[in-house]
Amino acid sequence: MKKIYTIFFLLIASISFAQQVKVPVDTTVVTNHSVTINGKNINYSATTGMQPAWDKSGTPIASLYYTYYQKKDIKNTENRPLVISFNGGPGSASVWMHIAYTGPRILKIDDEGFPVQPYGIKENPYSILDVADIVYVNPVNTGYSRPIPDKDGKVDKSKFFGVNADINYLAEWLNTFVTRNNRWLSPKYLIGESYGTTRVSGLALELQESQWMYLNGVILVSPTELGIDREGSVEVANRLPYFAATAWYHKLLPQELQSKSLNELLEEVEAYSINEVLPVLVKGGFTSEETKNAIAEKMAYYSSIDKKVFLQNNLELPIGAFWKELRRDEGFTVGRLDSRYLGIDRKETGNYPDYNAELTSWLHSFTPAINYYLREDLNFKTDLKYFMFGPVHPWDRTRNNTGENLRQAMAQNPNLDVMIQSGYFDGATTYFNAKYSMWQLDPSGKMKDRLSFKGYESGHMMYLRKEDLKTANDDIREFIKNSLPAEGASAKY
Repeated sequence: MKKIYTIFFLLIASISFAQQVKVPVDTTVVTNHSVTINGKNINYSATTGMQPAWDKSGTPIASLYYTYYQKKDIKNTENRPLVISFNGGPGSASVWMHIAYTGPRILKIDDEGFPVQPYGIKENPYSILDVADIVYVNPVNTGYSRPIPDKDGKVDKSKFFGVNADINYLAEWLNTFVTRNNRWLSPKYLIGESYGTTRVSGLALELQESQWMYLNGVILVSPTELGIDREGSVEVANRLPYFAATAWYHKLLPQELQSKSLNELLEEVEAYSINEVLPVLVKGGFTSEETKNAIAEKMAYYSSIDKKVFLQNNLELPIGAFWKELRRDEGFTVGRLDSRYLGIDRKETGNYPDYNAELTSWLHSFTPAINYYLREDLNFKTDLKYFMFGPVHPWDRTRNNTGENLRQAMAQNPNLDVMIQSGYFDGATTYFNAKYSMWQLDPSGKMKDRLSFKGYESGHMMYLRKEDLKTANDDIREFIKNSLPAEGASAKY
C-alpha cells in the first residue's frame, strides 16, 4: 500500500488560465509504491508535478507537467539508465505510453486492447522500471502543462507550437530536470511515439549541441516521416505491404496467402512493392496498359481490394479509401491507427470513414483511467482539465530536418543507438514507411549496425495487445542492455 511521505509545494507563481483555474508553476508531489515485474518485487517512488520551462533571460514561459518513477535503493545512479518519454500528436499528452506501455501501472483493458468496465488501473508486470527510471513529459497544452502569459497577458505561440520551437524549449526543460534530479552521470534514452518520434529525433542533436548532453539510445515507436522525402511513387508503393497485412488480419486474402505467416507474407509483398510496383509508378501514364493491368491484378491479390478500384485510381489507391473499401460490403470501416478495429459509417458509400474507430475506443478507456490515477494514486490534485489532445495548432512544420538531425547525432556520438518499433496494422505511420526511414537515416551504411527494427502483430500502439506489451517491453530491455558500453570503454570509432 502506498505511503505518502512528503508533499512539497514550492509555488513560485501562478497564473489565471481557462476559467480562472490557477496553474502552479513549480510543484512536487512524491508517493511510494511497489510493483511486481517479471516475478520480482520492485519498490519505487513516483514524483509528479509541474516544472517551469525558462527563456534565455531566466523567466518562466511555461509550466510542464511530468511524472518521474525511480526504483528505490539504487546507490549509484551513474549506472542507472534514465528513459525520457514523449508522446506525439502534436498536441497529445504522455498518457498513452505512461499508463499502457512502459510505466509501472497500466489501464484495465482486454488482451487485445479493447475497453472494459469498470475502468481502472492495475500493475504492469512488464514495465521497464526494473532496468531504468522513467520520466513522462507533457509538452505545452498537453496533460496539465500550460504556457505562462507575459506581463501583458499574452502567449507567444511561436515559442512552442512548431517542429523546431518544440525541440528547443524541451531541450532547455530537460537540462533543468536532469540537473535538479542529479542525472547527469546516468545513461540517458529518449523514447517517442508517433509525432513524438519527430520530437526525440530532433532532441537527440539539440541536446548534444545546445545542452552538451549525450544519449545512449533513441527509441522510435510508430515513427513519422522525420522530414525524410518519400512523396510520389515511393509513398504509393510503400502502402501495399500495409494493405496486405491488414487484409491478412481480416482473413480476406486467397487461401494460399492466408495460410502463410504474416512475416512470410510481408517479405514477399515488400519485395514486390520495391522491385515491381515502384518502377511502374515511376513511369506514370507512359506505362503500357498490359503492364498496368498486371500490376493492378497483383495489387488486388495482395490487398483483397478489387482490381477495378486500383485501375480507377491509376494504381494510387488513397490509404483512406482503403479503410473505407476493405470491408465495405459487410458495412464496416477499418481503423486508421489500428486497422484491427471496426467502425460503422452513416453511409456505406464514400471514400473516407466518418471517424477513427480505434481512437474512440482508446479514449473510452484511457480518459477515465488517467484522470483517476493521477489524482487518487499519485495524489496530484488540480482543477485543471487534463488535455488528452490540447490546442497546439497551427503547428509550424517547416524546416523539419529531424531525420537528418538524428543521423548527425549518431555520427557525432559513437555510443548512440536507435531502435524502431512498429505495428503491422498501423495505417497512419505504416511499418514499411518506418523501415524506409531506417534505410534512409544512414545513406552511407556505416552506422546500420546501430539501427534496428522490431515489428508486432498490432497497430500504432502495439503495446495495447497483451502479447505485444510483453514482447515490446522486452525489446526495450534488450536494447538498453546492448547499448550500454562496457565499463571503461571509450566512445570512439
